[in-house]
Amino acid sequence: MSARAEGEGAAYDSRGYPPIAVTVDLCVFTIRAGALNVLLVERGEDPFAGSWALPGGFIEPDEDAAHAAARELTEETGVESGFHLEQLATYSAPGRDPRMRVVSIAHVAFASGLPEPVAGSDARTARWWAIADLPVDGNDDPVIERLAFDHEVILADALERVRAKLEYTTLATQFVSAPFTLGDLHRVYAAVWGTPPHRGTFIRKVLSTAGFVEEADPPEARPSGVGRPPTAFYTAGAATHLHPALLRG
Repeated sequence: MSARAEGEGAAYDSRGYPPIAVTVDLCVFTIRAGALNVLLVERGEDPFAGSWALPGGFIEPDEDAAHAAARELTEETGVESGFHLEQLATYSAPGRDPRMRVVSIAHVAFASGLPEPVAGSDARTARWWAIADLPVDGNDDPVIERLAFDHEVILADALERVRAKLEYTTLATQFVSAPFTLGDLHRVYAAVWGTPPHRGTFIRKVLSTAGFVEEADPPEARPSGVGRPPTAFYTAGAATHLHPALLRG
């Protein structure tokens, strides 16, 4: 280390700055009974004890944000792989947490068939909530009137991120277990967007995009019915983006 660097380090006094904590918050989506659901926890401690919130926690000293998000996801769902996880945005408004200055690095995660969640030590319970029951997306009569902290803002941003992802990527295949039918995939778009894309246009788009899906063996031999062709099954292909995009109506 140079003498200049040593001098600069010696002059630095962290006590001259207010303490700031860094957390991760997770918007974990899955599709249940044909509806888009998000994972929420009921807080067991103040602030906002008894309120519903996004799962998350403080970043440990020996980990970065990505590892903290993956750890929290595994702790809440018990799932260690097979999910899509990406950083959403950073939320740093003063006063967003009444305890102290807290900066949150929010992440979006989604997968198919996620199990019933297990609440962490600081939560009373955890459960899946349908988006239609939450105070986002213009819902007129939500079951939950508000979320803790600024989590309504984070959830709204995450919902738009996921909807946009389905327009220009092939990540819809992450919401359905393989092998799947084109009908299964169509229902993913309907659940996430809130309205189904035109079926014929959708099927043409999927089948004409190289690597969107690949043909697969059916899960089990089954009769297709008299006069009906056998149902086609697929798995996710190698393609990652759609050109041009499959736009919402």
